[in-house]
Amino acid sequence: MVHPLDNPVWSALSGRQQRFNIGDEQLKYFPADVASFVGLKNWDTADLIALEERLPAGRTFSIPLSRPVIIPDCFEVLFEIPLYQMVCSSLNRQTLPNMPLQKLGKKHLHQMLDLTALTKPGPFYEHTMDFGNYYGIMEGPRLLAMTGERMKAKGFTEVSAICTQPDQMGKGYASILLQHACERIFSKGEQPFLHVRQDNPSALHVYKKFGFEVRTEIYYAIFKRKS
Repeated sequence: MVHPLDNPVWSALSGRQQRFNIGDEQLKYFPADVASFVGLKNWDTADLIALEERLPAGRTFSIPLSRPVIIPDCFEVLFEIPLYQMVCSSLNRQTLPNMPLQKLGKKHLHQMLDLTALTKPGPFYEHTMDFGNYYGIMEGPRLLAMTGERMKAKGFTEVSAICTQPDQMGKGYASILLQHACERIFSKGEQPFLHVRQDNPSALHVYKKFGFEVRTEIYYAIFKRKS
């Protein structure tokens, strides 16, 4: 049986987040101002023909999969990197400072865009916050750190956009927000998962401390149609 997180984009856009799909029943993808992800059920020859013939030009797309695929020649691969997909089946709750967390909304959009542009936790666009449940730590009008949710598959919710202002590192803000996000997800009877670069040992250490374990390696690529 195929695990829903082996092909998380397809799982999300075929199920709990199908409202975001602006593709069709074979080729599914998010609006450009929400996320760059594109999903196919099998990524086989027939699916890749659909990708080649119907994926729109003028924007970049990305794929996270549990196996590598060959992108058709009509596309230019801009970036490839191996990731780990980590899942937390039981939260190892840490004793952390009790800090007030701010639910982030449209009024915080500029701070969120500035923070993600600076720290680069992954693509973040004008309507990425529509995934929901973004929380941050504020100092006056300044957003010091934040995290939120992204893709949702049956029984799983992704923790994403974990980022902290460079001059605020080492204060435990990311851990506070990560634990809060995981507690929210577990309270709904789901398990949190996330994606992390394999060459980021400090992040891997933090995630493992909270009970995240590597489930699989992920092939991640960013590509666009050649002009």
